[in-house]
Amino acid sequence: MNRTPRRGGTALLAAMAGTAIADNYTLQPALTVVAADLDVPLSAISLVPSAALAGSMTGFALLLPLADRIAPNRLVAAHFTALTAGLVLAATASDAAVLVAAHLVIGAAASVAAQASVIAGRLAAPGRRGAAVALVATGLSAGILLSRLVGGALTDLLGWRAMLLACAALALLGAGAAAALLPGERPRARSPYRTALAALPRLPLREARLRRAVATGGLWYLAFTLLWVGLALALARPPHSLDPTAIGLFGLAGLLGFAVLPFTGRLVDRHGPHTVMTGAVAVAACGTLLIACAPDDLAAVAVGLAVFDAGCFVAQAANQSLVIGIDPADSGSLSGAYLVLYFAVGALGTALAGPLLDAIGMRGTTLVAVGALIGAALLARSAEPHVRVRQKR
Repeated sequence: MNRTPRRGGTALLAAMAGTAIADNYTLQPALTVVAADLDVPLSAISLVPSAALAGSMTGFALLLPLADRIAPNRLVAAHFTALTAGLVLAATASDAAVLVAAHLVIGAAASVAAQASVIAGRLAAPGRRGAAVALVATGLSAGILLSRLVGGALTDLLGWRAMLLACAALALLGAGAAAALLPGERPRARSPYRTALAALPRLPLREARLRRAVATGGLWYLAFTLLWVGLALALARPPHSLDPTAIGLFGLAGLLGFAVLPFTGRLVDRHGPHTVMTGAVAVAACGTLLIACAPDDLAAVAVGLAVFDAGCFVAQAANQSLVIGIDPADSGSLSGAYLVLYFAVGALGTALAGPLLDAIGMRGTTLVAVGALIGAALLARSAEPHVRVRQKR
């Protein structure tokens, strides 16, 4: 397969990753409006974000291996076409069940954001894989960061149905751009798609480096979900009693992580993913400790979140580069296995945040997150000497 993308191919993949993943979140600020419009309980509409997440996890498992078997232009165009269909279905939904079903499709199609990382890593020039993956991660992070803001603003301006149709038009444009501009060479997979799917559950058992990547990434994602969900619940309670809009503004702390991501690739290519992960997770732990020291000081919380997010974003980009580098020819399947388990651990953190907050308070919950981050840093650090030995051999 030709490893040289067309000019601007990696930047295009980054833009597509951000555009696709944003569609998982754009409707979230308007859920109460949607519930009122469809005359259904908010509890029914609250299934929409869960459906998008379930669709994404299904896409990671079933669709990511296709990145090892189908030409990038055809694969990405097909995903964006499906994304367009899902968004149009959501925009024209007459009841909550159709809207939830549409978001299953949207979530599955949005898994193209992860495929973009795999494709960029495979097409990167020697010694540039970290930079390529980091650029796509930057686009993906921008999509997540801006999605709720843009979705809410467009809903206020146009209404939620027109907002979703605008997203559908952008997805259709993405399908055309992918078909015209991405490489058309088909990857040479070692095994048929069915064989890859059957082998997917065994990949973590067979590949020690993948197991370590899942354990390391899972620990900091556990900390990430614990901290963010715990804070969202704590800030809504006395003494702060913040409204959802005010709580949502804390998400802008992610801007620091977005700003440092473009430099991550150079660091990974120069120093290796384990060194970068160790340092990044240590930075995230420092931000979390700041919150633990002053959980009722909103300024300290905002600064701590900015540092925490930056560390987690950098660590994730480095870890994805590592997973892709295990076996570039099978990177789609490896990334699929990694992301399914990664999100499963994150879901555990989401479930634990409320009970931990009630049992040990925000400071205690934050210290649990610090413990998870320390574990991740130790795992990343302990793997580094083994990698160096292999390189010397």
